[in-house]
Amino acid sequence: MWKRMITAGLMCIFYLLAIAQSKLIVQADKPVAKIQPTMWGIFFEDINFGADGGLYAELIKNRSFEFTKPLMGWKVLKGNNENVLILNRSKETPKNPRFAEIKIGADQKPIGIENEGFRGMGVKQGVGYTFSVEAKMSQGGPGIIHGQLIGSDKKALGSVSISVKGANWQSYKADFVCASTDEKAHFVVWFEGAGTYNVDMLSLFPHDTWKNRPGGLRKDLVQLLADMKPGFIRFPGGCIVEGRNLANRYQWKNTVGPTNQRQVIMNRWNTEFAHKQTPDYFQSFGLGFYEYFQLAEDIGAEALPIINCGMACQFNSAETVDTTDLGSYVQDALDLIEFANGSVQTKWGRLRAKLGHPAPFNLKMMGIGNENWGPQYITRLKIFTTAIKKQYPNIEFVNSSGTDPSGERFDYLNTRLRKMHADIIDEHYYRNPAWFLANARRYDDYPRDGSKIFAGEYAAQSDKIASPDNKNNWQCALSEAAFMTGLERNAAVVKMASYAPLLAHVDAWQWTPDLIWFNNLHAYGTPNYYVQKLFSTNKGTEVVPITLNSESIAGQDSLYATACLDQTAHELILKLVNVSKDQKHHEIDLKGIKRANDIISLTILQNSNLQTCNSLQQPEAIVPVNKNMNEKGNTLNLDLAPYSFTVVHIALK
Repeated sequence: MWKRMITAGLMCIFYLLAIAQSKLIVQADKPVAKIQPTMWGIFFEDINFGADGGLYAELIKNRSFEFTKPLMGWKVLKGNNENVLILNRSKETPKNPRFAEIKIGADQKPIGIENEGFRGMGVKQGVGYTFSVEAKMSQGGPGIIHGQLIGSDKKALGSVSISVKGANWQSYKADFVCASTDEKAHFVVWFEGAGTYNVDMLSLFPHDTWKNRPGGLRKDLVQLLADMKPGFIRFPGGCIVEGRNLANRYQWKNTVGPTNQRQVIMNRWNTEFAHKQTPDYFQSFGLGFYEYFQLAEDIGAEALPIINCGMACQFNSAETVDTTDLGSYVQDALDLIEFANGSVQTKWGRLRAKLGHPAPFNLKMMGIGNENWGPQYITRLKIFTTAIKKQYPNIEFVNSSGTDPSGERFDYLNTRLRKMHADIIDEHYYRNPAWFLANARRYDDYPRDGSKIFAGEYAAQSDKIASPDNKNNWQCALSEAAFMTGLERNAAVVKMASYAPLLAHVDAWQWTPDLIWFNNLHAYGTPNYYVQKLFSTNKGTEVVPITLNSESIAGQDSLYATACLDQTAHELILKLVNVSKDQKHHEIDLKGIKRANDIISLTILQNSNLQTCNSLQQPEAIVPVNKNMNEKGNTLNLDLAPYSFTVVHIALK
């Protein structure tokens, strides 16, 4: 009998100890760090047809015949090379030298040129489209240019006609309404009437762009970004900032002003990967720096432009400008700040106003270089920092820590940048899911003062870096959620974070994984997208401690957690990630708060199969689910589903 009583007593003690050890403690009255409004943002790079063929809504590819092969994307109909020539006027217009010349004899039938679009053209029934062209009749005329939208079934979906006359260049445009929805349409331009036609900047835009701006952005893609409520948008990349060589680098001044004066260049992802050669990948810069700033303003995000520091990609050519010739690069950076913030009396502020935005964009930060490393980077960074801080002392700089989160390159840069009192250090991590789980404590011991951290590019790799077999599966997204609890918990150190890359066309990608996938008509968010969105839209204003056995929760019993107050919404927000295959029950003790009501709001992202992915066919295989539960008092009992990310909202008085 005594043995049974002792055994029962021990079991009771063990049970109580187990309960105590599984209890989570939230000390909501002891905030430890402010969460910056820029904490969660988005990283944009023109990769995977992210700009032309993606965010930029232009439907005609190679509209100005400036690709390496001038007629790439075009096919001549009912004619030959004697009828259709590409001429060059480099002295007259060096940034857009080429145009097409079409000759039609007196008794000759119409000649056409057909454009294939960006893996076809996605068009919608009932939507208006604008066909525009710059044209003149160098001989004969007047002539007629017909624009005809053709569906994948070869049926006409809409057409317009333009009368062209005069020997001087003029801009023409006409509108029509599409008769049917088609993902793989194409566009034919017919020339009717004897004479010699000169044409350039042939363009086709939908009317239903973001904010209905003529020549604007694809609405559904921007909406997915706006729905994230990002704190910042980094642009234009990424490796395209560096270029394969310096001639191929991104130069912001070539991306502002009239679109026919934005110099087309080859996209550096054109030939980067043997598994995805993309010879038709160029940059029209229709989406340029003005449009980037405008987009940031539209979606309520801070702009974070990245500029070239006089170094090309060190994996490609490692071409570097001598420091004695760095002046023009530094001046480009100074001029960019003037473009963003200068008064309309300044040269670049006046251009901004002319483009339609007299008010400053209020730029606060800028990146100097991208993934550059070594002493040569530090030398150039010092030159930029000294020159820009002298004129604009309040601009914060994002500085590169190289390509990897550890190793000799990282250690060298991290040490040198901290000695320079760098504002923000940009760290990148493309690693497997296990790395993300193991590094949820990465910033626990970073110094609280001094340089802040920008987790500038990260994504869990289901296979390996740059592998075409990487998937945006739930295992990767869940591991990122676990890692992000560590970023948020260390908001005293981590100022900004963004997943990368952002966009990918299903028929024209070079790199996986990616946050948002799309075809010519539809787009969907990956599980990773919903993880990012849940963190960004549930950001809070201050981190508060949440502990298990007096320790931050970063892997104990397969659990990762963070807690924050939202002083604006008067809420306590908990984020809980269960990476186990088993359901976990946890009691949560809420200290230092007075609840406004008994309702607890839950948002749950969950799937029992770690290999599950969203797709165009199943875009909602994994999406957040909302539900409420009632529980009184300051002790909560939560059951966390297997392989789940749960956001808890508790209203406060």
